[in-house]
Amino acid sequence: MTQSHTTLPETGFLRLHQVLKFVPICKTAWYAGVKSGIYPKPVSIGPRTAAYRAEDIRELIARLGSQAGGV
Repeated sequence: MTQSHTTLPETGFLRLHQVLKFVPICKTAWYAGVKSGIYPKPVSIGPRTAAYRAEDIRELIARLGSQAGGV
């Protein structure tokens, strides 16, 4: 049996499928949020590979958490 590792790293890069484990929305909603500026844009880490900075995702989660908490 494999164990799922769902700890958000302090630094580094995350692919979209990893991001969506922490921000539970569908891909379509994520891409719409990126386009509208709600969610961070990916960075290119290779010729055909994009990823999201872990720091940006941590910031996003903190911001969404404070909005949900009414702060």
